[in-house]
Amino acid sequence: MSDPIYRLPIYRLKDDPHSSHSVILGRLGEGRGRKALDVGAADGFLAERLTAQGWNVTALERDPVLAARAQGRCKEVVVADLEAAPPLLHGPFDAIVYGDVLEHLGDPRAALVALDRTLAPEGTVVVSVPNVAHLWIRLSLLAGRFDYADRGILDRTHLRFFTRRTFVAFLRSAGLALDELHVTPVPLPLVVPARWHGAGLRGLHRLSARAARIWPGGLAYQFVAVCRLTGAA
Repeated sequence: MSDPIYRLPIYRLKDDPHSSHSVILGRLGEGRGRKALDVGAADGFLAERLTAQGWNVTALERDPVLAARAQGRCKEVVVADLEAAPPLLHGPFDAIVYGDVLEHLGDPRAALVALDRTLAPEGTVVVSVPNVAHLWIRLSLLAGRFDYADRGILDRTHLRFFTRRTFVAFLRSAGLALDELHVTPVPLPLVVPARWHGAGLRGLHRLSARAARIWPGGLAYQFVAVCRLTGAA
């Protein structure tokens, strides 16, 4: 998902083993010709990797500039605004991925329910969102600060915010049953300058990932939910 200010390639694949993208790619595994819908696909960086894993991917993106860049990286690219009428899609899909997109919507539940109607009966829904209850945000609030930025948990285009509890409740309200809930740490490889990368940073990143699993409510940077339809929405 993107706004016009994101026509530069700010959104990119996070390929470290603890990232949400790695969780999504690992959880979906080999496509073997099955169909996947990548919602809020930006320039197709994740759709391209899913395609390489054997999925037939439809990329759904609002920004026509980013959508044009996604052409050729997957089977099909559809330009549509998720907050308008549901787009015409060639489902059913065996997997639908909402990677860091729902927090950009004013009514994410409506978009989720509408698009999930294109899911195959035994299909998988994967959703990732940032954790607004991360310790850094809590400490910032204690200091009287809630400052938006160009990226991260307080990305200035975020309209909705989730904690672990509200995220799980949100999924349930949209007719999804939660099978797995993964957590990711702060993406240190993106935050720390390249000159400091190496074994030390990798070790620190592993510890950060372990700490996020121990205290997901406060140290998870993102939640990644693996779900299936219940038909209750």
